[in-house]
Amino acid sequence: MTRLSVYDPFSEVFPELFRSVLQPSVRTNGDKPMEIRVDVKEAAKAYTVEAEIPGVAKDDIHVQIDGNRVAISAEVKRNEEKKEGERVLRSERYYGAVSRVFSLASEIDEAQANARFDNGVLTLTLPKKEATGGRKLTVS
Repeated sequence: MTRLSVYDPFSEVFPELFRSVLQPSVRTNGDKPMEIRVDVKEAAKAYTVEAEIPGVAKDDIHVQIDGNRVAISAEVKRNEEKKEGERVLRSERYYGAVSRVFSLASEIDEAQANARFDNGVLTLTLPKKEATGGRKLTVS
């Protein structure tokens, strides 16, 4: 089986110098990465979307449905408790806003859609809209 690879001309000359400039990044807030990863499954009458959003309170998650377009956004808030005589040596936890937008093949019935958040995983049940049958016109 043939294997494809991307040629990086700078990898031999400048191994680390230009790498971060040339590669796209999803990093925000300094060096802290955060992204929403999704699994989308389709059944005959509905879509099921499972989105990983760790470290977010359920009140800080927003889902918007517009036709066949689904937008998920969340905000990770930082709880700062400063104790006297204590200083932070390193903080690697992300805080800030993150979002993800994608389109599905069929329009979604917003009235029947359901969302549940448990253990950092948002589960959306998105029923498909009933297809309206075409109307046959008589030619006069």
